[in-house]
Amino acid sequence: MTETVDPETVKKYLVTGGAGYVGSVVAARLLERGHRVTVLDDLSTGFAEAVPAGAEFIEGRIQDVARWLDGPPGSAGGSPTYDGVLHFAAFSQVGESVAKPEKYWENNVGGTMALLAAMRSAGVRRLVFSSTAATYGEPETVPITETAPTAPTSPYGASKLAVDHMIGGECAAHGLAAVSLRYFNVAGAYGSLGERHEPESHLIPLVLQVALGDREAISVYGDDYPTPDGTCVRDYIHVADLAEAHLLALDAMTSDAVPAGEHLVCNLGNGNGFSVREVVETVRKVTGHPIPEITAPRRAGDPAVLVASAEAARERLGWTPSRPDLADVVADAWAFARARHEGGPA
Repeated sequence: MTETVDPETVKKYLVTGGAGYVGSVVAARLLERGHRVTVLDDLSTGFAEAVPAGAEFIEGRIQDVARWLDGPPGSAGGSPTYDGVLHFAAFSQVGESVAKPEKYWENNVGGTMALLAAMRSAGVRRLVFSSTAATYGEPETVPITETAPTAPTSPYGASKLAVDHMIGGECAAHGLAAVSLRYFNVAGAYGSLGERHEPESHLIPLVLQVALGDREAISVYGDDYPTPDGTCVRDYIHVADLAEAHLLALDAMTSDAVPAGEHLVCNLGNGNGFSVREVVETVRKVTGHPIPEITAPRRAGDPAVLVASAEAARERLGWTPSRPDLADVVADAWAFARARHEGGPA
């Protein structure tokens, strides 16, 4: 439902990767705010039907973004084509990045270089970047703050960290205002928009596949970690809460709370961790289905605990998760997964 908005506050935004999971939800929320939205996506991992109704859709590569972003530079007295960019166009599979690192450097880093150059040329001076907790690697302390050492353990995490460094340089040298949002574990759904990676590697949708009968059991990788039940603990955040953080980041830049020349980095998480077995048990309760488990050996590089401190997002953006309950996250994801399984609108 579109919110009541002042026409004077309506902006035009480009959402790269807006046919993907998080990008599509953010695009939908921007439209509900009354903004004009253009989605740019090559559909290599996204889905055309996930582009929200009301958004203009361009099927194209991020490397060619100048074709659609170009306009009279603001410094030359013209009006930029967009009021800002929200950048989600990245490959994000950790395992694939190890096998094909060149794919991640070319798209995630090379694509963002092309985007920053096009934004500079077109006079577009606001950017929200979809970053990741994978930039931190194995944490020395938890909860993880933005000042924690960054030591990514995969080319995926390294590519995202490289982009954060690039954005910081662009802000300092050319007056870009930017916010990098480092996600932890995103889950849940927003109406007909939800998680459907191919292949799927995330815990909640994998457990839901067991509930749907598409998978026989869920593998629990390691049950001897130094945690209360021996399984890994992770911080889960509802995708709608994540989307709200992007809108607040835009608000902060529009109001100059994040001024030109600043690159703000914020972690996004609930600050509470849930173990693998807690997630499985929550799925059992929400779905009413038994979820068989198979205990498997630890996966290399899996830290025991990954939990975020989101104090910076609270202080600078005014962001507080409104859906911190794991059962609510799972319930929304279950509704989406069941609708897709039954051939519904999702």
